[in-house]
Amino acid sequence: MMDWRKTEKALYAPKSVPTLIDIPSQRLLCVDGLGSPDDPAFKAAIEVLYSLSYALKFAPRKGLKIEGYDEYAVYPLEGLWDLQPQAYGNTQWTKADLRYTLSIRQPNFIQQEHINAVLPGLITKNPHLDYALVELRSLTQGQCVQMLHRGPFADEPASFALMEGFCDEHGLQRQSKTHREIYLSDFTKTAPENLKTILRIAVKKR
Repeated sequence: MMDWRKTEKALYAPKSVPTLIDIPSQRLLCVDGLGSPDDPAFKAAIEVLYSLSYALKFAPRKGLKIEGYDEYAVYPLEGLWDLQPQAYGNTQWTKADLRYTLSIRQPNFIQQEHINAVLPGLITKNPHLDYALVELRSLTQGQCVQMLHRGPFADEPASFALMEGFCDEHGLQRQSKTHREIYLSDFTKTAPENLKTILRIAVKKR
């Protein structure tokens, strides 16, 4: 069985200090959104991504042929975070000003045709969810600095400060102000002080 926890530790088991890593090309199911993670649309996007990801994982058991299929563990939820353009330069921005892309990585053998095959059943089962929002995308992040952040999301600035310091020491600079979070904990059920989140920023040489 393919289990990212065991086979891709460099990507998903970083230390609590910044490290430089090269991220290979990946395929992800993605949903774009605007506004606060407290909004119903944010929670609905997560439900869409997980329901589709698990439908794909178990599709061969229901008769769908997937070339090269191997049993695998569903990858963790990710979020790419930015501000909406009107909030750039505003130090008083709020959660309502956020722009995000939520995603769940997929094995390379998952193709659009497989998504198309499982969607009708999901739409019937979950008519309240908008599966039209989901896109399968290929992403090449390249060189990134990442670290494991332990604790509340509100404490992330301290970890980002460590990452910025690492970049300064190694002649690196961020490619943009966006950052990626990979959620190793279920933040809907886990106490904030126990959260484990991978923080990742794309970088380049100065």
